[in-house]
Amino acid sequence: MKRLTQQTLGEEEELSRAEWAERYRRVRAASGVICAPLAAEDYVIQAAVEASPAKWHLAHVSWFFETFILCEYMPGYQAFNPAYRSLFNSYYEQVGEPFSRGARGTLSRPTVEEVYRYRGHVDEYLLALLEERAELPWPEILQRLEIGLNHEQQHQELLLTDIKRNFYANPLRPVYRDDLPLPPVRRRPATQWLEFEGGVRRIGHVGEGFSYDNESPRHNVYLQPFRLASRPVTNGEFLAFIESGGYRNPALWLSDGWARLQHEGWNAPLYWERQDGEWWHFTLGGMAPLNPDEPVCHVSHYEAAAYAAWAGCRLPTEAEWEVAAEDCTQEGNLRETGYLQPIVAPASEGLLQLYGDVWEHTASAYLPYPGYRAAEGALGEYNGKFMCNQMVLRGGSCVTPADHIRPSYRNFFYPQDRWQFQGFRLADDL
Repeated sequence: MKRLTQQTLGEEEELSRAEWAERYRRVRAASGVICAPLAAEDYVIQAAVEASPAKWHLAHVSWFFETFILCEYMPGYQAFNPAYRSLFNSYYEQVGEPFSRGARGTLSRPTVEEVYRYRGHVDEYLLALLEERAELPWPEILQRLEIGLNHEQQHQELLLTDIKRNFYANPLRPVYRDDLPLPPVRRRPATQWLEFEGGVRRIGHVGEGFSYDNESPRHNVYLQPFRLASRPVTNGEFLAFIESGGYRNPALWLSDGWARLQHEGWNAPLYWERQDGEWWHFTLGGMAPLNPDEPVCHVSHYEAAAYAAWAGCRLPTEAEWEVAAEDCTQEGNLRETGYLQPIVAPASEGLLQLYGDVWEHTASAYLPYPGYRAAEGALGEYNGKFMCNQMVLRGGSCVTPADHIRPSYRNFFYPQDRWQFQGFRLADDL
């Protein structure tokens, strides 16, 4: 099969299987930590098609390891439950008929307890496989294991975004965590504009670390001179757009965005509510007053593009974002900080909050890079078949694991999606 990563897994570069086992345990344990605050009832609900139940996420990532590693390579392995091959298949048509995405919330069975037993079963056999002394295609197995671990990290982020979306459907506005740390108290720094030269530049993954196939091949792009805002747009700045009639002015909106606004009745970002004349928003720590200095979050591509038009600017392309980010330190308000919410940018020079806080909308459609070819077989369905009708976001968010982000990482969602931790920064031509 074609490689889905750019990491060379030759014998001289492989981690020992004991190290892979430890990494596997660490990633799998993190999913359990995320779900620890949930009651049994919380695992099952699905408030929107895009927001899968927590129980389904836990089962699906186990299905991935079982389907693509254990069933393929473990001598004599028997599936935990053959019905799960379809039940927890997300979109891999080549391995069976996936269960309907919008009906995942109807699965009262298997129970939460049984899903955890399924996870334990997969863990037991996967770790046993890593101790197997038979002659097996280890480079291929470890490659799939690395994909599976990164896949589970993606679903850990989805767990948090989906828990937030599902809890918001409850009028009681449940609190996921009441022990989240308080964010630093500071004022937003003034926006600076950083200029970048045009010309031929190279983008795409480089180096030996993990990457998905959609981040390659590395290739040339031609850029006109451009400038980027030093930080993302804030709640207060977006509120000025709202108060100026931004949601009532069709001249600012893409046609599909205006139609979506009218159909959905949008008048503010997702999770914003007015209470006694003041704006509040729903967080994983419950309802909180809106901080005008924090990055605006939970806005669609359509809303970001409308704001940019209102501001007389535009959104950056993904190539501009990557070129600007290539020399920046890959640190920020990611999941490990514990806030699970965007925070106010620090007072500093240069580009701020490129990594963490909010996934940043770009003006780029999610399309294959020149020379891209999807992998053969079912794993080739991971990224390639979605390269239509979606938009690229960059940089990670406050719920992205810190070791799961890099300059070339391409996230992608439909332009109407709002439930992810999505924001944006402005760009302009020079």
